[in-house]
Amino acid sequence: MTILSPYAAWLAALESGFVDDAAQRYAVEWLESCYRGVLAEQPATPGVYLWGPVGRGKTWLMDRFFSSLQSADVPARRLHFHHFMQQLHRRLFQLTGIEEPLQVLAQELSAEVQVLCLDELFVSDIGDAMLLGRLLRHLFEQGLVLVTTSNQPPEGLYEDGFNREQFLPAVAAMTECMQVVAVHGEQDHRLHPGRQQQRYWVNEPAALAAVFEQLAGTKKNTEPLMLGNRSIPVLGCSKGMLWCRYADLCEQPLAAQDFIALCDQFEQILLSEVPRLSCNSRQNPIARGTEDGTAQVAAGDRVLPALSRQDDGVRRFIALVDECYDRGIPVYINAAVAMDALYTDGALAFPFRRTLSRLKEMQLARFGEK
Repeated sequence: MTILSPYAAWLAALESGFVDDAAQRYAVEWLESCYRGVLAEQPATPGVYLWGPVGRGKTWLMDRFFSSLQSADVPARRLHFHHFMQQLHRRLFQLTGIEEPLQVLAQELSAEVQVLCLDELFVSDIGDAMLLGRLLRHLFEQGLVLVTTSNQPPEGLYEDGFNREQFLPAVAAMTECMQVVAVHGEQDHRLHPGRQQQRYWVNEPAALAAVFEQLAGTKKNTEPLMLGNRSIPVLGCSKGMLWCRYADLCEQPLAAQDFIALCDQFEQILLSEVPRLSCNSRQNPIARGTEDGTAQVAAGDRVLPALSRQDDGVRRFIALVDECYDRGIPVYINAAVAMDALYTDGALAFPFRRTLSRLKEMQLARFGEK
């Protein structure tokens, strides 16, 4: 079997029709250097931190890097960042009572893999910020090579977060042990190349019925779906396909792990009655307090960005699209407004830009091809 290095894989993509991009070329050169350093088992091989706007090919480049490692039998792991954090919290709970649990966890992880690839690094929680501040230093001390993608540079992560000084060790560790590469090309590569395939409609409820019949046939089970301990109303369910209303999936108290479980079961998701998600009415600013039980660092009361009453649902919608995108699962949507008008302002405008870009890529026939 021919093993394509990251740079060779990128050149092959150019030959197949990908658009040449100077920012991508610079990024893939650093990934190539990291790849060759890992193969040569060079000590202290720097990882790579790819950051930039949505759609610039960061995830695609990292996935080519990961694929090259797999082909070369290098022990590596590739995870979406929120999956990694869930595994981290679960393992730390199991290590309760152990002295220096983060150091133990870092030793375990570095014994299993040589390279860790994390997609969509984004920190908004003080607990996660404090954990990463300590964990990354331990991982780098163990010699683990980290490759990540993010929409923000290391110094921009958790920028306005309370007790941000607790996260600064993570920023220092990343800038010291990783090559930070801005992928700021002018092209949004999610929009091309490829034949269009409509998976988004505005006020056409019959469209999803036609999609369901085309892909699943006439067999349509409408029994509620159990997701965790919650019963989810279903418009249609067939082998590998689920059809629900937005309110039933995104306005119930579901969490990211529920959408992970959902994508374990289905390969196509249909979502009806998606409303305009922006909302002009705002709740009053809210204040919260938190405290890390280990380090005894009080976060205190502080004012958080104002949220609309719809934003909890929007967060779940973002989590659903993220999980489907990461799995290559197409989402078919009938909405009240055009895609660009779904969420135009509000506290979640920054993360929703990534969601919008991913929905646009889902309008390509190549998306979801196995």
